Amino acid sequence: MSESSLERQDQRQISPDLSENMDYCKQVMGNSNDLMMRPLQCLHKWPAVMLYIDGLVDVQILNHSILESLLKTHELPEFSADDEHLSYLQNDILAASNVTFVDDMEDVLNALLSGSAILLLEGCARGLKIAAAGWEDRAVGEPISQTVVRGPMEGFNENLRTNTSLIRKRIRDPHLWIEEKEIGRITKTRVAVLYLEHTVDPEVVEELRRRLDEIDIDGILESGYIEELVQDETRTLFPTVYNSERPDTVCAALLEGRVAIIVDGTPFVLLVPALFVHFFQSPEDYYQRADISTLIRLIRYLSFFIALLAPSFYIAITTFHQEMLPTNMLISLAAQREGVPFPAFIEAILMELTYEILREAGIRIPKTVGQAVSIVGTLVIGQAAVDAGVVSAAMVIIVSITAISSYVIPENGLSISVRILRFVLMILAAAFGFYGILIVLLITVTHLCSLRSFGVPYMSPFAPLIQKDLKDTLFRVPWSRMKTRPLSTGTPNKTRQGSKKMKR
Repeated sequence: MSESSLERQDQRQISPDLSENMDYCKQVMGNSNDLMMRPLQCLHKWPAVMLYIDGLVDVQILNHSILESLLKTHELPEFSADDEHLSYLQNDILAASNVTFVDDMEDVLNALLSGSAILLLEGCARGLKIAAAGWEDRAVGEPISQTVVRGPMEGFNENLRTNTSLIRKRIRDPHLWIEEKEIGRITKTRVAVLYLEHTVDPEVVEELRRRLDEIDIDGILESGYIEELVQDETRTLFPTVYNSERPDTVCAALLEGRVAIIVDGTPFVLLVPALFVHFFQSPEDYYQRADISTLIRLIRYLSFFIALLAPSFYIAITTFHQEMLPTNMLISLAAQREGVPFPAFIEAILMELTYEILREAGIRIPKTVGQAVSIVGTLVIGQAAVDAGVVSAAMVIIVSITAISSYVIPENGLSISVRILRFVLMILAAAFGFYGILIVLLITVTHLCSLRSFGVPYMSPFAPLIQKDLKDTLFRVPWSRMKTRPLSTGTPNKTRQGSKKMKR
C-alpha cells in the first residue's frame, strides 16, 4: 500500500457503527494481542466500547476512575443530539483528569499508542480520549554518566513528564515555559522545549523552533538524533550542543538564559547554545568556594591540553628535537628504547589503539567482568609489552597519563573530540615535529573561532572578547561578584543578583 493511501486511511472519520470502528482498529494494528476492546453498556443505557493498549495504561485508573463511573446507573436528562451524550459523560460522569474529544481514526490510534483510553458510543461519530497512561518507568536515581561529588543525587530518567517535573521542582517560576511537539512520522516522539521567557534570547528560541519544525524523519529514539539534526555545523569534531542527565545542570543553564530540549525516552537533556567553556564547567564548581572551584577548573584545562598534546609532544621531541631534553633524561630514554624495534610514532599508535580497544571493551562487556578486563589491560598487557621490548616504559607512562587526563573533562562529547584530534596531532608530529603540531593547533583554533552555536560565537567570551563574562571561564569569582548573567547568550535580563550587601 502506498504512503499516500495510508495517509488517507489514517484520516478516516469515526463511524457511528461501533463494529466498523473496532474492525478498522484491528486491521490497522494487525490484530495485535495488546489491543484491548472492552464492550459495555454505558450507564446501562448506551452500547459502547473502551479501547486501550495493554501495558500503556494504568489499570487502577481504568478500573476505578473510568469503568466504574461508566457502569453506574444514573437518571439521564433529555438529549437532543447524539454528541450531547459524550458531553454529558465528559462533564458529569467520567472521574478522570483529562478528557477530550477525538474526531478521526488517526487521533484515536495516536491516543491509544500514547497511553490514553478511547471511549466510543454506538451512533456517535466522535469519541472521548481519556488520560490513563501508566507504563512502567525507571525510578529517579543518581545520574550514571555524570557522577555527583557534591550536590543533588537526582538524575533524569526516560519519562518526559518526570523530567519536566524535576526542573519545575527547582525553578518555581510561572515564566518557565514548556513547549511540546511530536517529531518522527512513525515513532511520534514527544519533544519538550524549556526556557525562562523573561531571560532567554527570543531569537534563539525562534531559531530552535524553526530547526525542529524542519525535521522530517521516521523516528527519534534518543536525544542524539535531535542533537545532530539541529546543530549549526556538522563538519566539525567539536560538540556544539551540550547534553546532561543532571537536573541541577539544566536548571543552572536555564537561569543563564539558555534553552533545554527534553526528548521522551532518554535521560539526556540537550542545552543550547553551547559554548566551548561550558564543556569545562561542572555543577560542583558552584557548590564549593570560589578558590577551590578555580583550582579544579584550571586542572581541567591542563588535563585537556595533556590529553590532546602529550603523545604528539613525546613523538616530536624524541624524533626531531632531542636537544630540548636534559642530557640525563635523553640518555635514560635512549637506554629504554634501545631494544624497541619501532619508532616512537608506531609505538604511540600501537599503545593508543590498544587503549581505545580496552576502553570500548570495558564499556560493552558485562559489568561483572568489566573491572577485571580493565585491570588486565592496564597492568598485565602494559607490563608484558615493556618486558617483551615492544614498547618503552616511557611510552606506557605517556599513554597512561593521557588516558587519565581525558577522563577529567566533565563532558564526554569533548573528550571524544580530543581522542580523535590526538591521532591527527601524532601523525603531523611524526612528519614535521613541533611545526606539524603548531600547524594543527592553528587550524584548530581558527576552526573553533569560526563555529557558532545557534548564532552565538563558540569561543565566547574569548573570541569575541567579553570582559564581563571572563569571571566564569578559566576561573570562577565569588558569587558576590557574579551579579550579571553571561552576556554571550544574548539574554535580555542581565541582572542575576540585587545590589544588597550582606551584613557580616
